Amino acid sequence: MNFLRRLRETLGGAGSADAHGAGEVHDIRGFTVFVDNTRADIETSAVLERLDDALGLIEQAQPWRLAHMRRDLSRFLVIRYPCRGAFYPQTRECMTELTFLARRDISPAPVAASILHEGIHARVHGMGVRPESKDPAREERICRRGELEFGLSLPPELGAPVVERAKLSLELADEEVAPEIDWRIAMERQAAIDRAASQNR
Repeated sequence: MNFLRRLRETLGGAGSADAHGAGEVHDIRGFTVFVDNTRADIETSAVLERLDDALGLIEQAQPWRLAHMRRDLSRFLVIRYPCRGAFYPQTRECMTELTFLARRDISPAPVAASILHEGIHARVHGMGVRPESKDPAREERICRRGELEFGLSLPPELGAPVVERAKLSLELADEEVAPEIDWRIAMERQAAIDRAASQNR
């Protein structure tokens, strides 16, 4: 997402492997996956399993989307972050958030939709659209329409949450569909959540 470029500038290069410590490197369906699991209460194996499930769902429902990602992405990052996912255009990395992948109160479908969303950002970038010429709200709506089409391609019980979220997002005004976010505050809130999770173990 475009706002992550600004966040990286603010925080000094967030998104690179060096910025997230040693981590672990895995291969999932031919993608390089860098995992920096900073939560002792989350099993890395469970996170990787959910990522595999989500990519498998995309491959099954819309295989051309996964083919585009294979061309457009350098790798996946699985890290703790105050949003579900993001695309880093400078490095062509797709970030999928650690605790989002760890959730088991949702199916793999919303995770797959989030990954697909960021994959569309990567596709736009790969087509050579210059950052200064981008319309953030228009690009977000392109991604949300992609999510909607993906949700509709799934069995109704699996795709319903994806369809509902995409439709609601498409109804938002420009400033709501691509909002300005204070990422320092978001990171502080995330840190407080992680401290609480650590104390509750």
